[in-house]
This record gives sequence, structure tokens and C-alpha cells, in this order.
Amino acid sequence: MAKEYDVLLRLMLLGDSGVGKTCLLWRFTDDDFHPSHISTIGIDFKMKTLEIEGVRVRVQIWDTAGQERYQTVTKQYYRRAQGILLVYDVTNEHSFQDIVKWASDVDECAPERVKWILVGNKCDEEERRRVTTEQGNKLAKTYGMYFFETSAFSNYNINECFTRLTELVLHANRKELDGLSLSISDDLSSAGQRSVEVSQKVEESAERTCSC
Repeated sequence: MAKEYDVLLRLMLLGDSGVGKTCLLWRFTDDDFHPSHISTIGIDFKMKTLEIEGVRVRVQIWDTAGQERYQTVTKQYYRRAQGILLVYDVTNEHSFQDIVKWASDVDECAPERVKWILVGNKCDEEERRRVTTEQGNKLAKTYGMYFFETSAFSNYNINECFTRLTELVLHANRKELDGLSLSISDDLSSAGQRSVEVSQKVEESAERTCSC
């Protein structure tokens, strides 16, 4: 039986507890929004299949707990990640400041060539905003990342940020895509020089938090 996808990629959500990582994941995979639920313990994941430039991509997205007591556990998964979304809450300046810490953890524990993007969540809450779009853009440029402001509540920019990260990872690995034709734009080089090592190769051409 032919597989339902051509390539499997592993993405990871990182950021402080309460920034909305689980809500982003549920919105993307299930088109659903849960206004309240128990925070993620350790790590969880969901899957979704996308078609990008004619390639059927199965993304396994790991949702990590933001609390410090779980970080020893979650760091064990960094080395297998091929793409990372660094998430902060635009209504919480502390979560934005902590992106520096999360980025340092990525540098320490993730593959040297992993792809990453910066996500400022809860942008629908303009009256409570504490981090400007300009601040987010500036930080993203410092690290050579793409930047998206999102809202899991209103479904704003959710598909866009996950799809862009998937494109970045595919672009970085197109040499390993045996027999698959990719024409992803070379403008991705502006996202910095961090590309990715494939932890799971493409199978031959037949062949899973937040306070929202």
C-alpha cells in the first residue's frame, strides 16, 4: 500500500508556559480553539499532512511544556527537531524577553543547522499588547528568522507560520528528496544561514500549555 506522504518532518514549539503553544497546535491541526485547558506536561505531539510544491509532507509537531521543571525532559527532543517555532505572547513582555533564553537553548541542544521562526501570539488582544510588532521584527532580524504575529483565537496567520517553517525545512533538505521535484524560492536565504540535517530521510519515492 502506498504511503499517504512523501516525507516526514519534525517541528517543535518552544516558549514560556501560557504563550499559547498548544492553542496554536490545535488550531493548525484540528482547526479548533480551546479557551482553557490543563497545561502541557512534558511533551505531546500532533500530526498533519501538507502539500507543498507538489510534495506531500507529513509534519510531526511536538508541543513542549514551558515550565522550567520540565525542561530537562524536553531538551532531550531538541536534537531530533528539524524546525522550531519560538513563541511569545504579545501581551506578556516577560515571555518576549525569555525568547533570548529559548534561543540559547536551541543553540546548545538542537542540530546546528535547524530552521527556526519567531511567533508573537495573541495579536488579537490589542488592548493588552505589551510587545510591539516592531520589537518582534527587530528581534527576529537579530537571529535571522522569519517573524509572524498570530492569533489562535481568530485563526490569524496560523497556517502561514507553520507552512513557512515547513517550506524552510524542505528547502534546506531538497538534495535529500530523492526523485521529488522542489522549486521553493531561493529568497529563503534571507532567513539566515541555519539549515537542517535530516534526521529521517525521505522514504523511497513510494514511500503531537497554554493559557489562551
